[in-house]
Amino acid sequence: MATIVQTDDILGGEPRIDGTRVGVLDVYELVIDGGNPPADVADQLDRSLGEIYTALAYYHEHPEEMRQLRRERDEVRAELAESALQPPEPAQ
Repeated sequence: MATIVQTDDILGGEPRIDGTRVGVLDVYELVIDGGNPPADVADQLDRSLGEIYTALAYYHEHPEEMRQLRRERDEVRAELAESALQPPEPAQ
């Protein structure tokens, strides 16, 4: 059976499927937010269906941790958007 682990030097310590770099939050976003069937996600990520369901179960069993990870990711995205180069306005 798949195990969810956290290691500081892999994915910044985010929970992931053991032996992979597949994060729990990434699986959730693909299946739930993305509307992809779990079997398709398993195929896309070359993981077993059991591993996908284990990641989803972990997500639902640790709601506060997942909310915190989402907040942190949103903050990083906002910082990147602010610092990203923007194309110049078109000349008229």
